[in-house]
Order: sequence, then C-alpha cells, then structure tokens
Amino acid sequence: MRKPGSVRSRQRPSADAVVAGLVVLLTSTGAVSQEEPRPYTIVGDAIPASLTGAAGDPVRGRAIIVDRRLGACLLCHTGPFPEEKFQGTLAPDLSGANSRWSEGELRLRLVDPTRLNPDTIMPPYYRVGGLTRVGQPWRGKPILTAEQIEDVMAFLTTLRD
Repeated sequence: MRKPGSVRSRQRPSADAVVAGLVVLLTSTGAVSQEEPRPYTIVGDAIPASLTGAAGDPVRGRAIIVDRRLGACLLCHTGPFPEEKFQGTLAPDLSGANSRWSEGELRLRLVDPTRLNPDTIMPPYYRVGGLTRVGQPWRGKPILTAEQIEDVMAFLTTLRD
C-alpha cells in the first residue's frame, strides 16, 4: 500500500489525465473504430500473429502515426517525422523501434500496452474490456481497426537503427 504523498501517487493523476485527454481527443474526432475486436493470442510479451492474417501497408501506417486525430501518436512520441512540429517527449522515440522490439512485441504495445506496464499512459488501441472513462457511444469499440493496427505495424517494422 502506497502512502498518499509517495512519488508514485503524485505521478498517477497526471498519467490518468493524459489517458483521459487522449480518449476525449480520439473519441470526439470520430477516430474510434466501429468494428468489434478480432481475437488474438498473446505469447509471452508479444502478439506474434497479424490481427488480420495479412501484412499492413507502411505508407498508411505512417499516415496514422502522424495524424493527430487518428493515432495521436505524436502527442507522446517523437520519431523520424521531420515535417511534423511539436512531437511529444513523454514516450520512447519511435526511431529504430524495430531494432528494440520484435514485430510481436510492437503489436502488443499497440493493442494493449497495459499488459506490459499497468501504469502506462499509452492507451490500448485495440483492447475494449476493462476500460474506464469511455463515452457510451464508443464502449466496446477499439480506437484503431485491426487493419490500421497492421498498417502501423508495417511502418514501425521499417524503423531500424
């Protein structure tokens, strides 16, 4: 049990605020997918298989990452996007992402990063259960479609040091 004045308890409200802000941004712009999530299997710290059974498109994946209304990735991450101003510094740089994590590890980080870090500020882009502060019209719907997840994956796997 942590004391109310501990470092962790002081940091948690700001993480909650970031997640709540992302949820508001993504849901208010209509960026939340209308599809029901497809089943997937987690093996260790990864989702090794494509959610769609097919590879995504890296060009569409890059567009999702830089789209501040769809993926909103650059609110927290920075990366190899020289044309994009005001990239975030709260999360790891996406440059060289596939040098640090396997495709399956990256996929799990997109689908449900809370499986790896329950206190992460990154929203689960494909998990729908067990979430709080989700508007009624968006409950049970992932932020990104399976195809969009695979498009982002296709782009992230091109990022090597």
